[in-house]
Amino acid sequence: MKIQNSQRLRYRLMDKNDADLLFELDQDPAVMKYLTHGKPNSMKTIREVFIPRLEQFTNLEKGWGLWQVNTLEEDLFIGWILVRPMGFFTSQRNDCNLELGWRFKQISWGKGYTTEATQHIANTLVTDNTYTTFSAEALEGNLGSINIMKKLGMRYIKHFIHQDDQGQHIAVLYSKELL
Repeated sequence: MKIQNSQRLRYRLMDKNDADLLFELDQDPAVMKYLTHGKPNSMKTIREVFIPRLEQFTNLEKGWGLWQVNTLEEDLFIGWILVRPMGFFTSQRNDCNLELGWRFKQISWGKGYTTEATQHIANTLVTDNTYTTFSAEALEGNLGSINIMKKLGMRYIKHFIHQDDQGQHIAVLYSKELL
């Protein structure tokens, strides 16, 4: 699958050769605030954890993976959009419900890039009639991400407990039915 340029952005599916870009993005404590309590990821974590997980869910034909987002004007890497089936790493994987996620550099915040990129990618994927829902999760306090979910037309579904290496956190799930 190829995703055409949007008004201000271009897209490319990322792979193991993009470890340096992933590392660069994860060095900003503000970017990592709701992911690791602000702790930057090491290059070892990128190479030994993040890249192998990325390789498991990347599927070029279906459009699953991390879509690198660059500005058209400066060709500047500003972040990525995640696309994969909800529950991909669980026993409740749902290939009809695509999880959308994002991580963007602080320099791009407040400019509408995340909304533009996520909406553009979602609009491209919606042409495949196998998908019935788009969903996204965020920690309860991540109001920036929750605001983007609302802009995408997603509706609040529930609160739940998110468990990760940092402990248990209250999170929210938002979804948008496509049919």
